[in-house]
Amino acid sequence: MLDLKWIRENPADFDQGLARRGTEPLSSKVLALDEELRAHKKALQDLQARRNAASKEIGKAKGKGGDPAKAEALMAEVADLKGAIAAGEAKERELDAAITALLAGIPNMLLPAPEVPDGKDESENVELRRVGTPRDFAAEDFAPKQHFELGEALGLMDFEAAAKISGARFTVLKGKLARLERALGQFMLDVQTSEHGYTEVNPPLLVRDRALYGTAQLPKFEDDLYKTAGTTSLGDAVGAFADEVDVRRNEKTGRQEAFELYWLIPTAEVPLTNLVRESILPEADLPLRFTALTPCFRAEAGAAGRDTRGMIRQHQFYKVEMVSITTPDASAAEHERMTSCAEEILKRLGLPYRVVVLCAGDTGFGARKTHDIEVWLPGQGAYREISSVSNCGDFQARRMQARFRPSAAKDLQFVHTLNGSGLAVGRALIAVIENYQEADGSIRVPDALLPYMGGVTRIGA
Repeated sequence: MLDLKWIRENPADFDQGLARRGTEPLSSKVLALDEELRAHKKALQDLQARRNAASKEIGKAKGKGGDPAKAEALMAEVADLKGAIAAGEAKERELDAAITALLAGIPNMLLPAPEVPDGKDESENVELRRVGTPRDFAAEDFAPKQHFELGEALGLMDFEAAAKISGARFTVLKGKLARLERALGQFMLDVQTSEHGYTEVNPPLLVRDRALYGTAQLPKFEDDLYKTAGTTSLGDAVGAFADEVDVRRNEKTGRQEAFELYWLIPTAEVPLTNLVRESILPEADLPLRFTALTPCFRAEAGAAGRDTRGMIRQHQFYKVEMVSITTPDASAAEHERMTSCAEEILKRLGLPYRVVVLCAGDTGFGARKTHDIEVWLPGQGAYREISSVSNCGDFQARRMQARFRPSAAKDLQFVHTLNGSGLAVGRALIAVIENYQEADGSIRVPDALLPYMGGVTRIGA
């Protein structure tokens, strides 16, 4: 959510930021709604003041030596004022909802900064560095295969069985490949918790609207989310958003139950970041760093026809997420630190990769600045994204009302939130399979994963 006061004071900068995002200017629309709302509030306050004054006059007109006719007229006026105020309050709620909805659909503003390049799409992202040298398969006299070719030939990757169970974009992993994926997740968690200072969290996988709104997946990306619902007690439903709870009567028991809407998490960023929602944190407690290994669920509504073979783009996958909560002054350095934490996993696995900074037009809705880490896949002969590390500034914090109390100041400030993959486990599995394949179709296990594989050093048919 954007700061409305800032938009009032900086309409040109606001429109300039939107232009960098490839979005039309909106300052005039926002400010027109804002002016209408403020004028309406002033008129409503005047009505309320007149009602209060007239109510006092009624008492005097009814008193000894008063004027009964005037009292009658005043009572009629107060009745009219009550009706006008009720209508005015309804209009105020309508205008307030309209401006909130408008602001909720506007992306995080990119302030002009040299490290965030201008550009309209991924073709204009800027490469920062490459690490590692891709393996020379030609020198070994064989052509690298893609992960699904290798996995199916080993009999350990089954897309047909997954389609029978769940449909397209699902995979069944078996035997040593299933163990290799589990090993990757455990290895990543161990590095992030024991060496990089992240606190491991086992969060809920089902969340309410407010959590997804806080991290900005709602309302814009509803089509990419999976939602479900179930009954709960009325007491458990207290405090939920109005649109999250529908009270119904159970036809069998006759009791009223709360029918609650839940969403499957698209990433652990959602529950981890919302750990600080509606909180006031002491500055001394920052930064907070959380990590979790969870399944993630995405409808991939906008991905029709892309990566239809294999495990690149799945409806369900595992990911190790990193989230940092910090002060505004420290967020830029924390962003670089988080990127290095994700890179370290690839370095230890011996996987070549590159880091790019996304241009303004390709930066995600809630982010101010994003680094993508792309791993080399020899089967495709291309670098593919395996981690996206973003600094969201105070964008999510405003939506969650997450603040901190500076040690040297009285006024509360919004925290800055950052998130990143450390890493996407399924894509790491793909990268290991393709980079560690042998001419006979077997897969060597990277040294870093040997302690997790129970003595398995090579996966063969």
